[in-house]
Amino acid sequence: MDGTSDPETGFLEQLGQRVRTMRALRGMSRKVLAKVSGISERYIAQLESGKGNVSIVLLRRVSNAMGAHLEDLIPHQEPSPDWAVIRDLLRKATPNQIAQAKDILTGQSGAEPRLKSFAGIALIGLRGAGKSTLGKLLAKKIGWNFVELNKEIEAQNGLSVAEIIALYGQEGFRRLEQAALTQLLARKDLTVLATGGGIVSEPVTFDLILSSFYTIWLKAEPEEHMARVRKQGDLRPMADDRSAMAELRNILTSREPLYARASTVVDTAGLTVDAAAVRLLDAVSPMLQNEPKAFGLRSAAV
Repeated sequence: MDGTSDPETGFLEQLGQRVRTMRALRGMSRKVLAKVSGISERYIAQLESGKGNVSIVLLRRVSNAMGAHLEDLIPHQEPSPDWAVIRDLLRKATPNQIAQAKDILTGQSGAEPRLKSFAGIALIGLRGAGKSTLGKLLAKKIGWNFVELNKEIEAQNGLSVAEIIALYGQEGFRRLEQAALTQLLARKDLTVLATGGGIVSEPVTFDLILSSFYTIWLKAEPEEHMARVRKQGDLRPMADDRSAMAELRNILTSREPLYARASTVVDTAGLTVDAAAVRLLDAVSPMLQNEPKAFGLRSAAV
């Protein structure tokens, strides 16, 4: 009997797929997830293949280890692509904010949606995409500030990203990431922002990026990403994992639908740094002539 005729088997297969996707979104290998959750790597492999009838307690340990919400792992039909953002905003809302939201959703309020200020250009993509290297070159060319979000987080907390994750877990890091982004936006400076590869895994933070910046997905072939990461000496969180390349492909596959929400894509596959920088500048030139003007900001010289 296959999963199409057996609802329980189908459910377990969907559950396994959601666990695998959530793990990949956060850039975690099975080995890392096993270590953090205290569950064997073999059991996690069974769970992800749809063969492990996991208990709710073990599933909670898996979700906690990934810094995810337990309900995100349970197969269900989400009402809209923005549901995760709305849900997380509601969790943090005050009673007054919830009342206002209810009025708007029921058509009892004439309030216009608040427009966010234009903050600049944000680069998203996997590690090794060239976000820092190309971001610095672009910022220098157009005369804007360059900010690497992970460096901001480290400076504000006096800890490295690895130390933050070790101390506070994925959920704690994402909370600090959102706080650093909020503080950056409060400066109201035109900025070229290099984000962390996993920023797309936090719905509210990624929504803030999309609504505040002209967002560009820097894309390359998986082999190029891996070669650049190895050259940088940075394989976190996949260090010493023999299946690192397979994990990287899994991460890219899981994140691609989110990266694809960017304003545009710049493919740097096979390009030198100089050639990639030219392609990036070409991609943003039309926006630089129009977008800042709409917010009363000076246009950059290109």
